[in-house]
Amino acid sequence: MRIIIVGAGEVGFHIARRLAVENKEVIVIDKNPAALKRVSETTDVQTFEGSGCSPRVLEEAGVAGGDILLAVTDSDEINIMACVFAGKLAKNITLLARLRDEDYTQYKHLITEGEPRIRRIINPDQEVVDSILRLMSVPGAVEINEFAGGKIRLIGVRLPEGSPVIGKRLMNLRDVTGDVGVVIAALVRDDKLVIPTGEDEIQRRDTVYFACDIKDQDEILERIGIRSEPIKTVFIVGGGNIGFKLAKSLDNKFYHTRLLDADPQRCGFLAEQLNRPIVLQGDARDQDLLREENVGELDLVISVTGDEETNILACLLAKNLGARETITRINNFAYMPLIEPIGIDHLVCPRLSAINSILHFIRRGQVMSTASIKGEDAEALEAIAQENSSVVGKPLKDIKFPKGALILCFQRGDEVVIPRGDTVIQPNDRLVIISTRQNITKVEKALDVTVEFF
Repeated sequence: MRIIIVGAGEVGFHIARRLAVENKEVIVIDKNPAALKRVSETTDVQTFEGSGCSPRVLEEAGVAGGDILLAVTDSDEINIMACVFAGKLAKNITLLARLRDEDYTQYKHLITEGEPRIRRIINPDQEVVDSILRLMSVPGAVEINEFAGGKIRLIGVRLPEGSPVIGKRLMNLRDVTGDVGVVIAALVRDDKLVIPTGEDEIQRRDTVYFACDIKDQDEILERIGIRSEPIKTVFIVGGGNIGFKLAKSLDNKFYHTRLLDADPQRCGFLAEQLNRPIVLQGDARDQDLLREENVGELDLVISVTGDEETNILACLLAKNLGARETITRINNFAYMPLIEPIGIDHLVCPRLSAINSILHFIRRGQVMSTASIKGEDAEALEAIAQENSSVVGKPLKDIKFPKGALILCFQRGDEVVIPRGDTVIQPNDRLVIISTRQNITKVEKALDVTVEFF
C-alpha cells in the first residue's frame, strides 16, 4: 500500500511514524525542509520537498501510483487543493482531508459528493468535543471510546482504594461482576500498558480498560467500586472553535455552564450565539478571577484555548482551588506523559483525534473505526469479520492471535456478545479488537485474508 501524506506537521509526522513500523510505503510532502528532516531522521519513509497543492509536485512524488492521499497540513485550503489535484492525477486514489473551518465543514457535501470526491473530512475540533462529552457521561473515567454505533464502549478507569476487583485474577472476575457481560481489555501499571491474560491479577493503582455493552456500563462501574456524582457545573476556558462547539453542546437545562475568554470581541460573539451559558471575559491564569467565580466548587473545569501553557496552568489553578475534575487540551505529544503526574485528570488532543479518524481508512480488512489507547501504546479496532478471514469459523481459543492482541467483544445483529473461549466468530460479526502497536500488522492480516500469523 502506497500512502502519500501532505503535511509534515505533528499529525503528518505521527501518522508517518506509525505506518513506517507497519512496512507500508509512505511518502511525505512538505515545503518546510526542517519538518521533512525531522521525519526522515526518525522514520523510514520517503520525503519530498514542495507544495502539496502543486500538481507538478504531486505528480513527481508518485501520486498516480498511490492508494491513499492524506492532506493534513494546518491550512484547509491547501488540503482541499491537494485533494482536488490528486483526484485528477490518480482516478482510484482515496482522498482524506483535515478541515477545521466551519465555512468548509458546513458545506462538506460540495467536496465529498462528485468531484473532488474526498472520501472523508476529518474535523479534529468536533472530535475533541465528542471526546469531552463522552468523558462527562462517565465521571471518573480516564478514557472512553465507542464502537458499533455507540452500542459498545471501551472505558478506562482508575480503581479507587477498596475496589472489590483489586487482588482478583481476571479469570475470577465474575466473582465480583456476576453475570454482567464485561471483558478486561488492558491494564496500565507503572505507566506501562499490558494486554492481560486470565492469569493476570488486578493491583492497586492500576488503570483498568474494560469493554461492555453501553447499557451495562453503570452497573459494571458500581460493581467495581466506582461511584461518582454526575457533572452539572462546568467552567470552559477558551471560546475558540472547540470551546464554542462545546458550550453549544451544553446549552441546555441540565448543565450550568460558564465560558471564559480573554478577547472582548470574541466574548461579544459568544454571548450573542449562546443562550444559557454565561460568557465571561478575563484571563484564566488570574487566580483571583477564578476564586471570584467559585471555580473551586465546580464539578468540571475544561481548558481548551490554543495555548497549551495557559490550558495547563488554568487546570492546575482550578484543581488547587478545589475543582472536582479537570480536562486540558494538548497539541504537543511530548507533553502527554506529564499531564497525569502533575495532577490534571484528563487530556484531549486534536491532533491525536485526527490520527484516530484517519487510521481506519489505512487498515487492511473491513476496519470501520480505530482508537489509540493510552496515547499510542495500543490501538482498538472495530472490524467486520469477513467470510474468508482466519478469525471466522473457529472457537476463540483456537485463533492464533499473537500475545498482545485480543478480541474483546462483537456485535451480531442487534446483540452485543462478550465471548468465551468456545465462542465462534461468524461472517459479518462486528468485532472490537485491541492490540499493541507492534502487532497491528498481524491483526490486519487475520482480518483481511486466510493466513496464519507465524
